[in-house]
Amino acid sequence: MSTTLRNVLIVLALAAAVVFLPGGGTASETILQALSALFLVALGWFAVRLYRERRLDLESLPDGIRALLYGSLGIAALTATATGRLWQTGAGTLVWFALVALVAAGLVTSWRAWRAY
Repeated sequence: MSTTLRNVLIVLALAAAVVFLPGGGTASETILQALSALFLVALGWFAVRLYRERRLDLESLPDGIRALLYGSLGIAALTATATGRLWQTGAGTLVWFALVALVAAGLVTSWRAWRAY
């Protein structure tokens, strides 16, 4: 049996278990929440590690550029958490795109300032 066929059969078996077993939907939601939490923990760990490795570079940036960098990261986090609510309306979607563009501009500006040193 090829590995592709085996993987497809595993996915089909899991889907059948979710659909037909009692409580399968609840179990799948629990597993999804656990995987999401693990992903966020891994992302946080990566961010802390990256901060520790580049701490001198961050501290050597001018205060205004460092504030721009941290502000952009904060806006990115808030935008990511509010994506579902912002996309419910047309104006919210426009605000979301404006915030993403603002974050991108802030990150590019701080990156260019870092590369200049």
